[in-house]
Order: sequence, then C-alpha cells, then structure tokens
Amino acid sequence: MKSPAAAARAAAARAVSAVYRGRSLDAALAEIFSTPAPELAGERGLIQEMTYGALRWHFQLLPLVRDFLEKPFQDKDTDLEALLVIGFYQLLHMRVAAHAAVKETVEAVLVLKKDWAKGLTNALLRRVLREETGIRARIAADEQLALAHPAWLLARIKAAYPENWQAIAAANNARPPLCLRVHAGKITRAAYLDKLTQAGIAARPVPEVDSALILESPVPVEALPGFRAGEVSVQDAAAQLAAMLLDAQAGERVLDACAAPGGKAAHILERAPQAALVALDVDAQRLERVRENFARLGLAGSVLQGDAADPTGWWDGRPFDRILLDAPCSATGVIRRHPDIRLHRTPADIARLAATQARLLAALWPLLGVGGKLLYVTCSILPDENAQQMTAFCARQPDALVQTMAHPALARYAQAAGPGFQVLTGTDDMDGFYYASLTKKPAAS
Repeated sequence: MKSPAAAARAAAARAVSAVYRGRSLDAALAEIFSTPAPELAGERGLIQEMTYGALRWHFQLLPLVRDFLEKPFQDKDTDLEALLVIGFYQLLHMRVAAHAAVKETVEAVLVLKKDWAKGLTNALLRRVLREETGIRARIAADEQLALAHPAWLLARIKAAYPENWQAIAAANNARPPLCLRVHAGKITRAAYLDKLTQAGIAARPVPEVDSALILESPVPVEALPGFRAGEVSVQDAAAQLAAMLLDAQAGERVLDACAAPGGKAAHILERAPQAALVALDVDAQRLERVRENFARLGLAGSVLQGDAADPTGWWDGRPFDRILLDAPCSATGVIRRHPDIRLHRTPADIARLAATQARLLAALWPLLGVGGKLLYVTCSILPDENAQQMTAFCARQPDALVQTMAHPALARYAQAAGPGFQVLTGTDDMDGFYYASLTKKPAAS
C-alpha cells in the first residue's frame, strides 16, 4: 500500500507536470485537492510546499536534473522529470530528513506507474547527497542557477533597477507573507488584532496602510476569527493601496474596470459604502467570485459582465467620477505568490500586454467625467507596462493631467516612476505594484 508521503510526492509531481504543459498552478492544485483521495488527507501542506518550491526554483533545479541524466526523458514522462525536480528540491531546499526524502520520492515513482525508473530515481537522488557540496558551489558560482529566473526576465529587472535587482530577485524567491485587510465598516484594526492575539495568532500592523495586518506565520483562512462574518479578507498591503489612492467618496459613481476576483472593489466599498460602484469584468465565471466576496463582506455593488475595452456593449452613457483600471499585466510583481509565472511568461507577452493596456486606457478615458480621477494599477515591476505606458498615454491624451499623489504610504514604500510610483517586490514584505493617478481637464475652449 502506498504511503501518504509517497502519494503526496506523486500528486505534487502531477501538478508540476501540468504546469510544465501550460496549466496554471492554481488550476493544477485545485484539480488535485478536489479529487477524493483518502491517502492525501492531511498532506495538503506538504503538496503545496513541494509544488511551489519546485516551481520557485525551477530554473535552478531542472538544469541540474537534466545534467545528471544520460539522455532526456520523453514527453510522456514529464511527470517523472517533475518528480526528480521535487526530489532535488527536498534535498537542496527543504528541512526534511534526507533518507525520508529519497525513500518516499522513490516510492512515488511506483505511484506514477513508472516502475522502470525506480532505480534511476534512487541513483540520482543519492548522487545529490554524495555531491551536495559541489552542487552548492556550482549554484553559488552561476548567477542563473543561484537566482532561478528566466534569463530574459532577469535581464529586464537588471536594466530597470540596477541598484535593486538582486533584492528583487531574492524577494521573488522568498515565501510571501499572509497579509490581511480588515473591514473597517465592521471592526477596527486594533480590535481585530486583539481577536488574533486571543486566538493565538501573531500579527503586526502595516504602517501607513490603515487596514493591513501581516501574520507572523500563515494560517488557513478558516482559522481566522471573523473571516466568515466578513471582518477580514486576504490581500497584500501593496494591493490595499488601490482603494486608498482612489479615495472614492459617498455618492460618487465609481468603476472598477477589471474587477474580478473583487478584492479591490470590495475594499473601495468598505471605505466608501455609499459610493455607487460598478464592478466590471469580461469573465462571467470570475464575476461569481466578486459576488461571493460582496456577499461575505455585506457589501452592495453592481456586478456587470462586459469588456472594458469595448464600452459600447455595457456603458449607459453616464460619466464616472472615479475609475480604477487594475490592468491585465505580466504579474511580475507577484511572482513569489505565483511561481508558475516564471515558466509561462515570455518576452512577447510583455509587448502584447502593453498593447492591451493602451487599448483599455483609450477605451475608458472617455467614460471619465471632467475633474474625475482614473487610477492606473498593475502588479508588474516592468517599466514597459508602467512608467512608459503612462508617459505615452499622457502624450497622446491632451486632457489627461497627472495628479500628484502625496500619500504617506507612497513616501514610505514606493519610488517615483514616470507619472506614477513603483512599489518593488519585497519592500517591507509587499508585492510589487505600480500606481499612477490622472484627472481629466476641461476641454479647451
């Protein structure tokens, strides 16, 4: 009978293999966790650790695995290659007993029904143990292996941030913290912090972000006091700046143009419950998440399916006072939370995404009333999508005026970047985000 530990390693290998074939890690893990498997009961944490770790260090571990092989695997054996990457990850990065890592990973070969590779897997993992000192020296001497980023992305980060690129790469390789957003309409941050303390959960407030708390150690959301009652949500502190900088007021007509899954839209309503908010997204399935979040949090907002790049299909002709454009982007500011981005993103994607962002800006600008505010947001750290995008838009749009953002959170956590501000990944444990605020000038007479 297969052991739970071996079954967990096999499940992790299947998830990583699915990512290799182009699937998102979230989708791959959702399939595994939704499939009844008694042998995996209690193994969720281990599966997540191994899958996230194997993908986080993919560009270090896969070259090592392939160098150890006499000949490459066939395409049908990507799950076995993924299992070896997971095995190398355990031996080089996890605090797990070496003999247990080898034994259970070898047993996982049988779970994958690749019995022919049992001896090969055992030999390769034991070779890692024998040659560990030399392997670690090789990694330390090779920037590409040490930092575990695709070469094109590391080059872009270096070019954009010559003084910070190593810190950004290190932050991308770190485990992200669990950050909470306290619903100010239900409970104060101080009172919720007391609830956490009483529950034995250590946390600290984030200075200048009045709704944010960072847990000292992550816990399942079900363990958070008041979560089901809508007192708190999970959201990075940098993402919480969106609602703060948009600063919607009661009675204003507000559009969240790419709203799903609804975290920023919910935060806007938590801060301004009397605002008339429209949460728009092109994806009907993802809009269900918005509705679920609004219901849990006790918020009233309009949820609308439509393409932000084509307002003719959904706009009623009434101008908005505030527009939040949380634009589709490379997500290079949240790689630490979604390590599969390293494998899936390509240089061609950046140009394609920049073109999409430009189309969205052009389509939404006419919907903003004179004197209104458009807040442009990405979770990217690449200038093509941020400072360069906004500089180009302002040059094309004579009635667009850059608004000075003097918020103390930006002064503390961000750096000026063209017409806006950039929070770099890892700054005070934050994700990487870009913000720029524009207002519409009256038409010239």
